[in-house]
Amino acid sequence: MVKTAFVLGAGLGTRLRPLTVNCPKPLLPVRGRPMVEHVFERLADSGVRRLIVNTHHAAERWAQAFPGGEWRGLPLLFRHEPRLLGTAGGLKNAADLIGGGDFVLHSGDVVTDLPLEKLLAAHASHAAEVTLALRDSATKTIGIDADGVVRQVGGGADSDLAWYDYANIAIISPCFLQRIPDTQPRELAAVWRGMTGGGALRGVVINSGEWHNVGTPEEYEKLNQP
Repeated sequence: MVKTAFVLGAGLGTRLRPLTVNCPKPLLPVRGRPMVEHVFERLADSGVRRLIVNTHHAAERWAQAFPGGEWRGLPLLFRHEPRLLGTAGGLKNAADLIGGGDFVLHSGDVVTDLPLEKLLAAHASHAAEVTLALRDSATKTIGIDADGVVRQVGGGADSDLAWYDYANIAIISPCFLQRIPDTQPRELAAVWRGMTGGGALRGVVINSGEWHNVGTPEEYEKLNQP
């Protein structure tokens, strides 16, 4: 059972300005509560018992939203980034908080009821360092073979691969953090490109469930409709 989750909360949310001028995007209200609480709830329902969030823009708002360092009785830890480190640099910067077990990586601006149990089971059944949740989409970013091994990251037209979009959720083994050399700003996609083909990076297709990546004012407004 995966007990720890790392939630990406340090982005600038520039496409949702002016709503995000003084508020981190994951703290914007969705259906009557902060967007990230929907993430926390889904993670808790899947067995997560410890939450870690990286912060950068308007970091004081996180402490205001979650005083006491907990959410519904679960420990909630923050790791601030004075300089934005990107998805990979942010992970490396919080390695001491993450500890030695497998953990869930989840974007703080993805609202979903995607069944994480399928992702957890897929990761447990292979010796992968990273297992990505993938979905059918017009955006084709991840190419996998018939065994679920990621062969290409970043899009392409290889007819031997099945192409999907990364759902911004993954299960990661702690050994993967050794592949990130330092806390310099860098993105996970760049690290994952160096892992393709060998089985260390895998994907599982999960098309069931509601899934919203809140990236534009139109998407945000749609998500808040009754």
